[in-house]
Amino acid sequence: MALQDCHVLDLPKIEDARGNLTFVEGDNHIPFDIKRVYYLYDVPGGSHRGAHAHRNLHQFMIAMSGSFDVTLTDGHEAKTFHLNRSYFGLYICPMMWRYLDNFSSGAVCMVMASARYDEADYIRDYDTFLKEVGV
Repeated sequence: MALQDCHVLDLPKIEDARGNLTFVEGDNHIPFDIKRVYYLYDVPGGSHRGAHAHRNLHQFMIAMSGSFDVTLTDGHEAKTFHLNRSYFGLYICPMMWRYLDNFSSGAVCMVMASARYDEADYIRDYDTFLKEVGV
């Protein structure tokens, strides 16, 4: 997979004077069945998250509150996405190194994943990642 396979997806937004509603359906709005959901919050100012890749995992990342940046690289090129709305999110395909930073105060990042947690799926060393993608 290549960087261009990762992109922002718009989600349904049902507007109502009492408050808006957005929903996500696996294998419909996102290109995988959801097996796990987790979220990042209370990230201290100036901190970053991520700095790893997954061999097989597909993910969909949403800024539920606040904003943050996600920088992805496939080993050849990099692209930064600014997430700041709860009605769109970033699809991240396997073998993408990701780095999250620039968290606003109160930011909440929700991630939907295609599989349960598996430490063996992680690549936590950038040089190892580059070797695995053939760079």
